[in-house]
Amino acid sequence: MNFITTKLGILGGGQLGRMFIQSAMSYGTPIHILDPNPNCPSANLCDSFIEGSFNDYDAVYNFGKNMDVLTIEIENVNTEALAQLEKEGVKVFPQSHIIELIKDKGIQKQFYRDNNIPTADFELCNSLEEVKQKATFPIVQKMRKGGYDGKGVQILKSESDLEKGFEVPSLLERMIDFDKEISVIVARNENGEIRSYPTCEQEFNPEANLVEFLFSPAKISSETEKKAQEIAQTIIKKLEMVGLLAVEFFVLKDGSVIVNEMAPRTHNSGHHTIECNHTSQFEQHYRSVMNFPLGSTEIVQPGVMINLLGDKNHTGTPVYKGINDVMKQEGVYVHLYGKTETKPFRKMGHITVVNPELDKAIKNAREVAKEVKIVS
Repeated sequence: MNFITTKLGILGGGQLGRMFIQSAMSYGTPIHILDPNPNCPSANLCDSFIEGSFNDYDAVYNFGKNMDVLTIEIENVNTEALAQLEKEGVKVFPQSHIIELIKDKGIQKQFYRDNNIPTADFELCNSLEEVKQKATFPIVQKMRKGGYDGKGVQILKSESDLEKGFEVPSLLERMIDFDKEISVIVARNENGEIRSYPTCEQEFNPEANLVEFLFSPAKISSETEKKAQEIAQTIIKKLEMVGLLAVEFFVLKDGSVIVNEMAPRTHNSGHHTIECNHTSQFEQHYRSVMNFPLGSTEIVQPGVMINLLGDKNHTGTPVYKGINDVMKQEGVYVHLYGKTETKPFRKMGHITVVNPELDKAIKNAREVAKEVKIVS
């Protein structure tokens, strides 16, 4: 494909699209965005912006038919329109059937089972009444569609928690006694070239059920690293997917790993790659969907990513307290997403803290996190 003349469209204009555009700018490829929010983070960076819903068939089809390549920054898109565009010759990556598989957690889990990929035991439920009949506590209920950033997941510890359950098609998952959560991001282009990033480790905010800190590289054994890498590459090969795939794992007490879930796009667990790896996940996504050679994923320096979340008591125009102070510090990189409104636990940006020694980066990052607060 030609760097300059290829029309590359993205469904979704959030922070993932924004950082994708920032990487694509290095190659001069025009980027076009479809998003329902004219003030979305990508709107002022793209070459053209179309206001419209990525869930609407006509909006997606009419946007996509003018593109050479179409990709996503969110799974919740109209896959019927994408399938029609594929028939008409538009390159859609990841492919529409893969998005359809992954955005339904029930189908996604069945894929793991059918392909002998280790994952937690599960059952599918169509209603809350069915959940009540099948639940053996404690158990996790997950909405099959529509969940993101910790939403759509409910831990049911006892029968009294059923009132918090979802009255939608869902899956029940056995509670896993795990040691930590890790992630592998893997990319594949049309030529079948595959590159994956060293495993990273997540630490969650217990109140928001969102990643608060991410450590790269993960503190795991070489055997655990090897197994996670093998599974991630096996999945993208079996799917024959083109694009970027984030595979999230639970590490069990014995060091073995099971897949929690996956996302067919750039991912929160890969933001550190901008400073920490030779090729960022955003550039790698660009390279993969354009069928260019994939870049080196080797670590340049260890680092910690801090998610900047809106204060739980504030909604409105964001005020970033403490940012000036942390910007003075060596090895601290601030990324703000340009969102015009903060909300409780909304992702407003991230900070990456690097250091030749991971433990020092972790220590510095925890101090940085204490200094920054997003209020209104």
